This record gives sequence, C-alpha cells and structure tokens, in this order.
Amino acid sequence: MELKKISYRGWENCLQLSNGDVELVVSVGFGPRILVCRRPGGVNFMKNFDAQMADVKSDVWQSYGGHRLWHAPEIWPRTYYPDVDPVEYNWDGSVLRLRCVAEKTTRLRKEIDIELDASGAGVSLHHRIYNENPWAVTFSPWALTVMAAGGELFVPQEPYVPHGKGKGESFDFARPIVVWQFTDMADPRFTWGTRFIRLRQDDRFESKQKFGAQVKSGQAAYVLENEVFIKHFGYDSAATYPDAGCNIESFTMPGFLELESVGPLAPVNPGECVCNDERWELHPLKSGVDVETQLHGFGL
Repeated sequence: MELKKISYRGWENCLQLSNGDVELVVSVGFGPRILVCRRPGGVNFMKNFDAQMADVKSDVWQSYGGHRLWHAPEIWPRTYYPDVDPVEYNWDGSVLRLRCVAEKTTRLRKEIDIELDASGAGVSLHHRIYNENPWAVTFSPWALTVMAAGGELFVPQEPYVPHGKGKGESFDFARPIVVWQFTDMADPRFTWGTRFIRLRQDDRFESKQKFGAQVKSGQAAYVLENEVFIKHFGYDSAATYPDAGCNIESFTMPGFLELESVGPLAPVNPGECVCNDERWELHPLKSGVDVETQLHGFGL
C-alpha cells in the first residue's frame, strides 16, 4: 500500500493511493475530489472537467469532476456550497481519512474514509456528514461519482415474475422508479430491460436526462471501453430516502454521466452524523461475451 503527494493536471495538493492493482488520485488542496480511479494501464473512470480545474473560483461552486460528497435533498443554494477550503488528511498506513471544515452557510461538515483492499481492484469508502449546528437538521448523505464519457450505466431490475405465475404471489409494487420533468423516457439512451435499466452516455444527444430508483440489492455498474466499475451501496427497508424513495440516481448530458448513491433522509442532532458507505470494484470485460451475462457473473 502506497500513499504519496503528487501534482495532478496542475493541481499541486493531490494524493496518489495505490496497492498495485488499483490507483486513486485525491485532491486535498480543496474539495475533496477523487479524480482518478483506474487499474494499472486501464481507463480512468472519473471525468475531469479541464476548464474548471484550470480556473478555480472561490465563490462559485464547480463540479471539477470525479467523486464528491454532497447532502440531499438538492436545494439551491444550500447544496451548492463552494468547497474550496483545504482538506485535512490522515494516513495510518491502511485508511486515508479526509476531513473538511464545516460549511460556513450550513454548518455541515464532511468526512470520507478511503481504504484499498490489500490486493485486487477493490475500494471501500465511508462517507460521514456531521451536523455542527445547535439544532437538528434533516438531510441525507449523497455520494456522486462523475463518470467519464462514452460508457453505459446498468442498474439491476427487481426479479421479474410473470403475473399469476409466482408462488405465493404478492400484489405489492416491486420498486419505485422516479423521473424528473426533463426526463424523456422515450430517449434512445435509455433501455428499459427485463434484467437492467440501462442509460448510455452519448455526446450526440444534447438534452439532459435523469432518473432515480430504489435498488434493494444496492449495486449498479458503469461499463467503459472493455472494463466495468461496480458501485455497491446501502439499502435499509426501514429508512426513508429522498425523491420518493431513491437510493440511487443518475444524471447525464454531453461529457459525462453521474452515478449517485443516496443515504437515508433523517433529522441529525447537533454533533451527530449520518453515514453512506460504498464499495467500488473494477473488473476487465471479455470481448465477444454478452455484457449483461458478465455483470451477472460479478453478482449483479
């Protein structure tokens, strides 16, 4: 396991974390952002916005790309806090802890713990948001990963059971699927399949698309070139989630696609925190073999 300080694309205060099988680059000058996630010699799954990285603005929120931690529900301007303060970090040889200062406008403070597997392309992330107000605040920890262009998202469907064919058939609904006013379900970037909901990132389409879902299995995948990025996240049947029950959401437009996990929505008392854990896995894909079949082999 190796951690070293590096310069990345003009940003001096970055950390490179590697175990030989997977490599991350994390900004700590501000943010933080995970700007690189790749296997050695493999594709970087993280989108980087070059123009924003070259023009950091202290009073304007910018994505910069990569992976970040937000709080939901999305409210302007509360959600869009310009996270440009330096990030405190601690490395104990196993876990990299990133600790932000409290946001001046919300008094919410973010932390992310990052741990690589001893070997293999696996990453564990533990997201926390603390309430440093003197009163309770209701919010949800929201982890957004901005994926590089040209790939396709795969979100598992609930198991399909034909009507009248299931043993002990239930008449309860299977899951909520949520759309926004600008969502066009006829957009050809969507494939509403039996095993997966698929959403392609395709720069030929200028319109923005977004959807959310409740995914009880807590996993989704992004296929890029001949590799796959798998994100595992939580689901609690007793919890309340934002946006009519979504624990996953995705947004796309030219240049990128966001793969977002959403934690439970609940009041957070002063000094307490809410958590949202994720696990990432990177795998190569075999050419000439059906992608959905390979994803099923990875547990989706």
